[in-house]
Amino acid sequence: MTSRLLAPIVAALLVAAATATVVVAQDRDDDVDAPAFRAEVRYAEVGDQRIAWYERGSGPPLVMAIGTGSTMAEWDPALLELLARRHRLILFDYPGIGESSPLPKGRLTFAWLADVTADFMAEIGVPQADVLGWSMGGFVAQQLAIRRPGAVRRLILAGTNPGGDAAVLGDDDDQDDDSDPDPSDEQILRMLYPRTKAGRAEGRAFLRRLDTASEDGTIPDDFDVPTATQRAQVAAEDPWLRSNANADGLRTLAIPVLVTGGRLDPVTPPENARWMARRIPGARLQLFADSHAFLFSERARFAALIDDFLG
Repeated sequence: MTSRLLAPIVAALLVAAATATVVVAQDRDDDVDAPAFRAEVRYAEVGDQRIAWYERGSGPPLVMAIGTGSTMAEWDPALLELLARRHRLILFDYPGIGESSPLPKGRLTFAWLADVTADFMAEIGVPQADVLGWSMGGFVAQQLAIRRPGAVRRLILAGTNPGGDAAVLGDDDDQDDDSDPDPSDEQILRMLYPRTKAGRAEGRAFLRRLDTASEDGTIPDDFDVPTATQRAQVAAEDPWLRSNANADGLRTLAIPVLVTGGRLDPVTPPENARWMARRIPGARLQLFADSHAFLFSERARFAALIDDFLG
């Protein structure tokens, strides 16, 4: 399974983070003062769905698909600030998440989420864009590129797996933590950041950034994830892991693809990134030293890599 972020317990975690000790991390020097930007949530009507979204930055559009049980507010604000310098970031809530309309009845699939994403992009006047998918968002992004190839100019996959027989999962304890409907602070940090003192400090610094950004309006105050939606997303991972259809479809991609992963990722081990990079024609592979949230903890390197790849 992919990692669930913080939405189910984000308020409690942010309060706990307020008293955490700050430890300087390798990318901390790249943090800059909070910009005057304020997130303006908009709504797009996509069939019978209302999709909440906002944008930030200027340049070629970059659609960002987040992981299981997470809202558009849960990308690291420090990463967004770096990426927004050269890209028009488009961030959105899946159906049933945050400020989007409730999840419709019926089985949720990543193919359906990909189709909704493509229709959303067309509705807001961005029929083609670069796409970044992290964790479960990587499932959506892969299906988007396979099912709607004209919608994706370049594809970035981060901390995800290809599904089917090729997917490599973490050990049983980590999978249990990932499936826990009410994870503790420690479980969340163990999944997202290296299991060291510095890693825990980096995780709590991320929580403080979320807290500050939601208060000053840099990100929407948007952390509502209904339990039913979270369960539906987690349930969708079972057929994803049983079918080889997505993994087989990766060989048909004819666009530039960058595959990234964390060498210490306990939920989506780096073997997944290596396999996808071999399967996708011409794909580029880059592994980072950190865990599932490597794109946050190593945000300066990650953003520079994205800028270079999207060119």
